[in-house]
Amino acid sequence: MASILRPTLLRQTAVAFSRQQMIRPTVATDAVRIATFHASSRRSLLPPGPQVIKGTVNDAAPIPDPHPTHGSYHWTFERVVAAGIIPLTLAPFAGSSLNPGLDAVLCSLLLVHSHVGFQSVIIDYIPTGRFPKSRKAAMWLLNAATALVGIGLYEFETNDVGLTEAVKRVWKA
Repeated sequence: MASILRPTLLRQTAVAFSRQQMIRPTVATDAVRIATFHASSRRSLLPPGPQVIKGTVNDAAPIPDPHPTHGSYHWTFERVVAAGIIPLTLAPFAGSSLNPGLDAVLCSLLLVHSHVGFQSVIIDYIPTGRFPKSRKAAMWLLNAATALVGIGLYEFETNDVGLTEAVKRVWKA
């Protein structure tokens, strides 16, 4: 089968190549005209940070001071909070009990879980060495947003139906 199609494929390839040679100068001028209206540019949206090396390349990396809220304790805390959300999410719907205390604990854990998650993103993607002011601003913005959401959840729990009842109503709507 391949030997039958080979001459046809070779002929089509040769014809396409010759057409491409005739079209090439036109394509080059069109590409220049199109590039002026293209959405992307050679400039980056965020310029690279300052390229500064402190010390020499042979110096050891600085070892951070040990702290109880960092490292394995922090990781364990994140996992305990994440694991605690699962039964608290299912309990009000499985037992059909609307307990305000259970609802408050669920809101608190969701708030802490979200805060710790966004904090990890900021720590990972905004390095202190390259962008110290941006890192500090992002952390303050995260703390302000967490406080605002905490106040909003408190108001929703005390003055309205609460989180689990709201989810039940949306689910039945």
